[in-house]
Amino acid sequence: QVQLVESGGGLVQAGGSLRLSCAASGRKFSINAMGWYRQAPGKQRELVARFTSGGSTFYADSVKGRFTISRDNAKNTVFLQMNSLKPEDVAVYYCNHKSGYYSGVYYPGDYWGQGTQVTVSS
Repeated sequence: QVQLVESGGGLVQAGGSLRLSCAASGRKFSINAMGWYRQAPGKQRELVARFTSGGSTFYADSVKGRFTISRDNAKNTVFLQMNSLKPEDVAVYYCNHKSGYYSGVYYPGDYWGQGTQVTVSS
């Protein structure tokens, strides 16, 4: 089992910044398998940014140039730096560990954090 604990959400004015953190712990996980999703009220959960099995990063078009995913391998923590926030970024943000092969090793299990609320006032 893998535990993901998010922090860093809150209320910010449009144009402001927030930094989300996700700390992973448990039996078997890969920091490369981690990413961020979000779910706005009345909408489906969507991918925001994640690391790929090839070691690169992926961003949704809506956040490119504004959000940056990064990691601290020593602390098993993934970050999402969110700049130039817009009202349409309002959502609950979830950390995710996706099963798959990473650096030649298979990591089973899809895990989710509890979510952290991001609110942007206009």
